[in-house]
Amino acid sequence: MAGRDRKYMEECLILARQSIELGEVPVGAVVVDTSGVIIGRGHNRPVSLHDPSAHAEILAMREAGQALSNYRLDGCTLYVTLEPCPMCLAAAAHARVGRIVYAAPDPRAGACGSAIDLNRADWHHFRPVIDTGPCEAEAAELLSAFFREKRD
Repeated sequence: MAGRDRKYMEECLILARQSIELGEVPVGAVVVDTSGVIIGRGHNRPVSLHDPSAHAEILAMREAGQALSNYRLDGCTLYVTLEPCPMCLAAAAHARVGRIVYAAPDPRAGACGSAIDLNRADWHHFRPVIDTGPCEAEAAELLSAFFREKRD
């Protein structure tokens, strides 16, 4: 599974770089169906779309829902370069995403255990499996470089 996870996370990194071109925080995400096909792609676009919900994960899940003609993403895996925030984790749970794999932890807003662990909340009706995946260093460096440049 590690090799397969790396392949999908590398696709997420390509998408994250597209965010940088738009001046957006570099986060990329893909949704993979049960047969291993990427059915949704997204990268951060809240600024360019004037939409606070246009996180990479949300955009990838929207595309996946359209591909399946269903808001339920049963058995799908969501790969993302940064630990999902509370909004994105809740959306993935509502969509019944079976597994979430993220690269870099987010100590400020990560909802999978870094800042808060919403997946363990009693009120959650569905709990995706959460895994940390490959490419943590690459994803963290993209984010660090982006914010370094913003500060300079």
